[in-house]
Amino acid sequence: MKAEGIPVIRVERETLPEAWEEAVIRTWKEGMHIKTEYDKPDDPPSRDATMIIVINSPLKEPRIHRAFPGGLEDLEVYRQEVVYGVHDHWIAPEAGKWTYTYHQRLFSYKSESSIIDQMDYIVNKLSESAYSRRAQAITWNPMLDIPTDDPPCLQRVWFRISSQDNRLLLNMNTHWRSRDAFKAAFMNIFALTDLQKTIAQRISKKTGKNIEVGRHTDITDSFHIYGSYYEDFMGFLDVVEKRDFSQRVWNSSFAQPFFEEARKKLKQEKQEG
Repeated sequence: MKAEGIPVIRVERETLPEAWEEAVIRTWKEGMHIKTEYDKPDDPPSRDATMIIVINSPLKEPRIHRAFPGGLEDLEVYRQEVVYGVHDHWIAPEAGKWTYTYHQRLFSYKSESSIIDQMDYIVNKLSESAYSRRAQAITWNPMLDIPTDDPPCLQRVWFRISSQDNRLLLNMNTHWRSRDAFKAAFMNIFALTDLQKTIAQRISKKTGKNIEVGRHTDITDSFHIYGSYYEDFMGFLDVVEKRDFSQRVWNSSFAQPFFEEARKKLKQEKQEG
């Protein structure tokens, strides 16, 4: 008997664009119809599901889906925000600006008495004990996030090293309370799998062992497609229906000139203060 309520959907694929595409389509087809706090009176209900996405080879090409909403320069800027914190200086809630970045919460988590680099803790923990179950970092800060209208969607990341065929693999789980399946999830996963690679490299350097990137599992409590942009979403479905998969994706090499342009703009932005 099919359970009532919010469906739980599991998608497992080899690459990022395959997994994201299937997760979005299945949310559209199988998701519960439900209103949100952001709807206008005439908006249709969103499609919503609890989603588990398993990407077995997160760095394998092709890495980019052509139909993700956003430009390639935007994708590189977002990656740099998450992995390197290039816009952490924009955090200024008292001035009506950003209340957080994921990089700031993961690398400089503020408690009442200290600032904690949770990624440094994870590198040290897994360097000492590769099979530890304690290598996690959180973003949620009740003192800051309960009263705000813009709390973080990402809640927790968890890492563990496994051994397979004489290879050491860094596996990563990410846990999200809520996420826009169509307009946010691809960029989120792209950036966080790059963070996964960075942490693997740091552990490799610290231990002198070759740590490769293992599977990436993305868990979202509310993975949703908003009713307010259903017309735009029809364009995505049209692309999927009419184009072969090879025409729906790009290798990272195609994106490099756009990424380089984004890096130049970020450098100029920094110089201008």
